[in-house]
Amino acid sequence: MARKHRSGAAKIKSQGTKSHTPKLDAQAWIDAALETLADGGIEAVRVEPLAAALAVTKGSFYWHFADRRALLDAVFTQWASGRIEAIREQMASPEPPRMMLTRLADLYTRHGNVKGLAIELAIRSFASGDESASKLVHQVDTERLTHVTRLFGALGWELVDAQARAVLFYSYLFGQSLLDAEIATPVVSARALDALLAEAPAQGASPDPEQQSPA
Repeated sequence: MARKHRSGAAKIKSQGTKSHTPKLDAQAWIDAALETLADGGIEAVRVEPLAAALAVTKGSFYWHFADRRALLDAVFTQWASGRIEAIREQMASPEPPRMMLTRLADLYTRHGNVKGLAIELAIRSFASGDESASKLVHQVDTERLTHVTRLFGALGWELVDAQARAVLFYSYLFGQSLLDAEIATPVVSARALDALLAEAPAQGASPDPEQQSPA
């Protein structure tokens, strides 16, 4: 029998509809917190609403976590380790650098994970004022930029230019989803990506006459 899609809260609550109080492990609380984080942001991740959604008492929560902050730390840590693992898997392909960069762009633009993006933006917003969360975001960004810098280096760019293009690449991936689709049309976005993924000009090559300033 086909099942209808349910909201994050409904999915969470279905885990705890037994006739007796379920024994939830720490991971169940982390998963519930991530669902809530995607739907309502950091402020929505609170012990009592999570317990109600899971149909358990708060005592189950305190068996695994000292307080709400301990849960948030576990959520942030799982997010960071998951993103780093995913980045390494994405970069393990033997594809040519431009093809790999194009595939990465497609993952964020054409096949974007709306839930994953909502979670990441919420964590990044919180991390702007929180040192421990900021360190985890730093680890994820370092992993991303290190790999993508290497890919731009393989396209012939010097290290400083490869690093700059890696920053522009991820700025494009995150920023494009926030632009009005009627302005940043697929055609315009594709041209922007093509320009960004261009190979470095050969050393000693004459500049494009169309790019030269008039005398």
